[in-house]
Amino acid sequence: MQVTHVGVVGAGLMGSGIAEVVARSGYTTHVVELNEEALERGRKRTAKSLATAVERGKLTDEERSAIEGRMSFSTSLDDLTPCTVVIEAIIEQLPEKRMVFEHLDRILPEGALLATNTSSLPIIEVASATKRQDRVVGIHFFNPAPVMKLVELVRSIATSDAAFADAKTFAESLGKTVIEAQDRAGFVVNLLLIPFLTHAVRMLEAGHATKEDIDTGIKYGCGHPMGPLELADLVGLDTTLFVCETLYQEYGEPEYMPPPLLKRMVAAGYLGRKSGRGFYDYSTHA
Repeated sequence: MQVTHVGVVGAGLMGSGIAEVVARSGYTTHVVELNEEALERGRKRTAKSLATAVERGKLTDEERSAIEGRMSFSTSLDDLTPCTVVIEAIIEQLPEKRMVFEHLDRILPEGALLATNTSSLPIIEVASATKRQDRVVGIHFFNPAPVMKLVELVRSIATSDAAFADAKTFAESLGKTVIEAQDRAGFVVNLLLIPFLTHAVRMLEAGHATKEDIDTGIKYGCGHPMGPLELADLVGLDTTLFVCETLYQEYGEPEYMPPPLLKRMVAAGYLGRKSGRGFYDYSTHA
């Protein structure tokens, strides 16, 4: 499959990061968001990330200009018609994702590859909104997408070998390390990560240690760059809760049951870095 134009649906934290990765890899990149306000936030987020890369010597000014020149921004899915690969990175709600895929199925050329960046929803339930289930895959990036090297490549029960091979070639062309996963909730990483994060929440809730000591213990005792509560704040406590609920629904195992403290923090709007407050206070860094 020859790929020159790539679409990214969603310009939030993940979508803008994915779009940056795609554009930095030489592809003409079309970004679509629901409204102008969200689109502008995504554009500014990408511009800030590229400017930071220049400041740190990772890019030259000329390279940044070339990357930005390969990117276009729109509020219409119909502007994605030239694309042979489209990656959806909108909210983790199945009805919304299915609407996007149904629309993309109508407008994209035959043979185009459709991918979802979902971290937990079944790929087949997204794919069934299309008439090309064999060309739908999961390409799950990690946050921040321009930095994290891993991509989980997920095939549904209907994904063809040819589509899976095309998706792997494309993901590797982005400079990513690819691991393959079956279409089960949590894929590989979240199935391992979520119990780790929620156990730290339960330890804090039960008073075993302070949040600082839990995180320090993992960083210096296990060599992790970030403690579990810091990581949960980065991922987003609402996202962590959603994945917990999805895993618990799929497997019914106690280790995936959402901790009460996590549910109450989300209810209070304490979502982590993106809201300015989670287990830690980020308001002074806004």
